[in-house]
Amino acid sequence: MPLHTQGLPAELKSIHILGICGTAMGSIAGMLKDAGYAVTGSDTGAYPPMSDYLASLGITIQLGYVASNLDHDPDLVVVGNVIRATYEEAVAVVERDMDYCSFPHVLGELFMKDATSIVCAGTHGKTTTSSITAWLADAAGLNPGYLIGGVVKGWDRTARAGGGTHFVIEGDEYDTAFFDKRPKFMSYRANTAILTSVEFDHADIYRDLEHCQEAFRDLVRSMPEDGCVVARWDHPSVRAVCEESPCEVRKYGPDQDWDGRIERVDHETGTMTFTVLRGGETFGTFTSNLVGEHNLYNQVAAVAALEREGCTAAQLAEGFRTFRGIKRRQDVVAEPGGVTILDDFAHHPTAVQVTTEALRLRFGGRRLWVVFEPRSNTSRRKIFQEPYAEAFGEADLVTIKATYDERIPLEERLDPHELAGAIRARGTEASCLDKTDDIVALVAANALEGDVVAVYSNGGFDGIHKKLVEALEQRFGRATEG
Repeated sequence: MPLHTQGLPAELKSIHILGICGTAMGSIAGMLKDAGYAVTGSDTGAYPPMSDYLASLGITIQLGYVASNLDHDPDLVVVGNVIRATYEEAVAVVERDMDYCSFPHVLGELFMKDATSIVCAGTHGKTTTSSITAWLADAAGLNPGYLIGGVVKGWDRTARAGGGTHFVIEGDEYDTAFFDKRPKFMSYRANTAILTSVEFDHADIYRDLEHCQEAFRDLVRSMPEDGCVVARWDHPSVRAVCEESPCEVRKYGPDQDWDGRIERVDHETGTMTFTVLRGGETFGTFTSNLVGEHNLYNQVAAVAALEREGCTAAQLAEGFRTFRGIKRRQDVVAEPGGVTILDDFAHHPTAVQVTTEALRLRFGGRRLWVVFEPRSNTSRRKIFQEPYAEAFGEADLVTIKATYDERIPLEERLDPHELAGAIRARGTEASCLDKTDDIVALVAANALEGDVVAVYSNGGFDGIHKKLVEALEQRFGRATEG
């Protein structure tokens, strides 16, 4: 199934989306609807919040990938990367000779073709960096379009077309579609690319670190001569992919041209005041509710990128002042009985480590639990068995959900019980339980007033957050919502 639509149909009024309930797919559905297109879509299931969001837009979801979903003969079919070539609906698209393309392709053609594109890429920090960059750009009056893989508090959408000349987007290195194996970020026409990190991830797509690096090299090589790469220069892997940059490279990180310094952390408000340095001189001092060294440099990167677009320190300070945070990033869910329940997306061992360190900084000496579900394709493999054992060092108690994926050969799987033992050997109390309800019971029975319970997962984790709140409410009384 080769790419059938290099451009887009000359007559384009109706668009059908395969896999419409995915976060990015639902987001672009809203953008297409706003732009005046008739939008329909199909998926295997529809549930809140995406089902509610699509219903609010008047978009009908057809359940199941069946050929009859195409009987209304849309002008274009957008194929999500969850779709396989063997699905009945995908086969029907080809047999009926319909125009089709990937989500990144239609986004690039319709919303980013003439925009100044800021692409936030890297193994870690994409969502945080793209979110804060979009918010700061908006606060500075640029009125950017954006598409982000998370929910920014204060915005009711994860994407919009915008009314200005800039577009901020989270640049994912995952492949585009079954008929286009390029990384998604190659379709986004980057004028500025922020590279936060390059590590081995997505073991179902990439063979090893070198294979991952090649994808990022392609992004750098594709930059225009008048573009800019904002690169985390103290990371050797990032430096390696920037060797052939055809454009300006803004180097950020410790002891780089763009640096940052944490001035103080307020444990009561959960905020961090920091200074951004340019060439050793103060560019500006800002206060943000994104705490920790990794977030310090995510924010330095955003400042470095937006200063190039003409944003002043005063404009950026106002943006930081009004930024309320991102759901699923150090996100306080509730505080039943004085126990703070947090939700975070961390799943790669580096993300686990820096997030746990940030929570230690944010909450000081409060007892810190980490509840971890290894759910991603990479985290369920034993590739990072040893790094995970080191990643929880700042936690006081760790509980791991025993997950098993029979699609992965036994000898390649992460051993969660062995991991818990390795964490204990390092001096941190740790356990591994098979059932989510058992984890809830353990925490509810042993949590103390003032404890922080951080839940790490890139999925829904069986509704554990609500279950924890309810169980702790039964023990301590009603919760205070986060």
